[in-house]
Amino acid sequence: MNQDHIERLARRRAGAKLGFFIHAAVYLLVNLLLASLAAASGRGWAIYPALGWGIGLAVHGAVVFLLAGGAMERLVAHERQRLSLQRDPW
Repeated sequence: MNQDHIERLARRRAGAKLGFFIHAAVYLLVNLLLASLAAASGRGWAIYPALGWGIGLAVHGAVVFLLAGGAMERLVAHERQRLSLQRDPW
């Protein structure tokens, strides 16, 4: 890999992680607001948006930290190696 490719990949990964952290901060702030509104009304409805959005946040985190960083890179490297060993059919 050349330096330009490494720089682009590093920036893309850092941007994905920053996006996740922003998503988590907004999740926390909005759900604290919803929980306070639910508590003021004497009801427990705020758990439903927190759970639904929490699933989305968990998926976002899994994609950013598991697939983009580790497993995906290994799969791409494996496929690149397989393709380089194959004879060109053209």
